[in-house]
Amino acid sequence: MLKFKKIFLPIVNKETIARRSSIDELQNLREKFGGDKWRKIKGEAQVELLDGSIRLAELHWYECHGIGKKKLKIKKLID
Repeated sequence: MLKFKKIFLPIVNKETIARRSSIDELQNLREKFGGDKWRKIKGEAQVELLDGSIRLAELHWYECHGIGKKKLKIKKLID
């Protein structure tokens, strides 16, 4: 998994890829953060990597109303 320092907003091309019971980590998310209606989302944004380079990346994260984005990670570099 690639590590990053910063995400440059906006995140574009957002798409829900799983919701509620379709999410493998649903129980862990509820135990750690609370909330009920979790979604797994993917999108694209410019990110600054640890080496200082800025790249376009596909990001995946979990989101719940009132809680926000959690467990944001780079799935792959696009450029």
